[in-house]
Parts: sequence; C-alpha cells; structure tokens
Amino acid sequence: MTEADFVAKFGPVYEASPWVAQGVWPDPPADRDGLAAAMAAVVDAAPRERKLALIRAHPELASRARMADASVKEQAGAGLDQCSPEEFEAFQRLNAAYNARFGFPFIFAVKGATRADILAAFEARLSNDPETEFETAIAQIHRIAGFRLAELL
Repeated sequence: MTEADFVAKFGPVYEASPWVAQGVWPDPPADRDGLAAAMAAVVDAAPRERKLALIRAHPELASRARMADASVKEQAGAGLDQCSPEEFEAFQRLNAAYNARFGFPFIFAVKGATRADILAAFEARLSNDPETEFETAIAQIHRIAGFRLAELL
C-alpha cells in the first residue's frame, strides 16, 4: 500500500485529521490493536493546539450540521437521528452550555449507548474542570477511532 492509499483508508479514523494516519507512516503496525495504539500515540504526542483542533473537528451530537459519513452512521446507530422534540431541545441546550464552558464540542463514543445514556453523560460531564474534560474528550476520541478501525479491519 502506498502512503496515499494508507492515508485515504485510515485518515478518516480520526475525524478530519489525516495527520494521525500520516504519523504512523512509513511503518504502520500490521494488526488492528497495534495500529490503534500507534495512532493513539501520535495523537497523545501532538501539541495541545493540534489536539484541540482534533476535538473541534468532531460534530456536535444530535446536530443537523453536515458531518462525515462515519459520524452520521455512528449517531444514527445511537438513535440521535430519531430524537423527540424534547430530546432534541435538550441536546441543543447541552451542546450550547458545553461549548460555552469548554470551547469545544462534547465528545462521546456513542456506539452501544442510548440517547438517555448520552444525555446523562452530558449532564455529568458539564461539572468537570476544563483539563479533565479535555483529557476525557481525547479518551473518547480514541474509543471512536477504535470502533472505526474495527469496522475497517
């Protein structure tokens, strides 16, 4: 596989951040777990501003904004495309409060979670301090990437 092919295939694993896949080239691990660990290490070693850009590349949950295909599929899998008007309003209210408090979107690996699970996590995490929430967002992004790699490999 060429570098361009590798980045085309694995670049979307981390939302709109092909630099993560580029960071494991030219010697990416051949197995899924090794590749997941190598890609996570690239993110973890990145400067804070690059990590913040990665967090901000993710769409808000239950948003009607244009999203990457993987995000659309993941959010639909959690039923976020089927919110009641009350749930949709709650997501919009929480998205606004979260962004105002932390300066980036709420990140949650939605696979296997219900709308109620996600809303409860949203409420609970609003009380986190900014550094804890930054690290939690990165940890959730790694979980999302793991799910995406599992689908690819």
